[in-house]
Amino acid sequence: MKNIAPSYLKHQFLIAMPHMADPNFAQTLTYIVEHNESGAMGLVVNRPQELNLADILEQLRPDAEPHARCLQIPIYMGGPVQTDRGFVLHSRGPTYQATIELEGLSLSTSQDVLFAIADGTGPENSLITLGYAGWEAGQLEAELADNAWLNCPFDPEIIFGLTSDLRLEAAAASLGINLSLLTSQAGHA
Repeated sequence: MKNIAPSYLKHQFLIAMPHMADPNFAQTLTYIVEHNESGAMGLVVNRPQELNLADILEQLRPDAEPHARCLQIPIYMGGPVQTDRGFVLHSRGPTYQATIELEGLSLSTSQDVLFAIADGTGPENSLITLGYAGWEAGQLEAELADNAWLNCPFDPEIIFGLTSDLRLEAAAASLGINLSLLTSQAGHA
């Protein structure tokens, strides 16, 4: 028997299969921030909430009136874990108090990135989420084996160039797949 090295999905998209039963992930596209032997962490990138950056800034800077542009910056539901914690996935450029570099992207978790975005001095492209998606060791691999997800290469144009309602289908299309034609039945030989 061959010893096969694990294949991790860091810096890829997870596409929820049409039969995904978990309401936290049904019809979602998730960017995988980290995936290793200890588990995985991702951010759902296509589920905007009824919040915008102005709403968040009212809590963080109650004495300052947010710029009108903040009303047009949506806040996304990043996943069901720590839904009171913010994550900003953004293009490379300035670093903030809590920024980690990813492959061609950055992830910041400090308030200073939100203030920079609000003031118009932030990163060129950004997506703000509350919460994240987390998987324990082996959990994501088991879900993939159960046909719950597809994965595809990350494409920044999908997050930063398309509206949220087009992202899931665009990621699937990058694999040549039309999600509406898929079934929950897996083939077995």
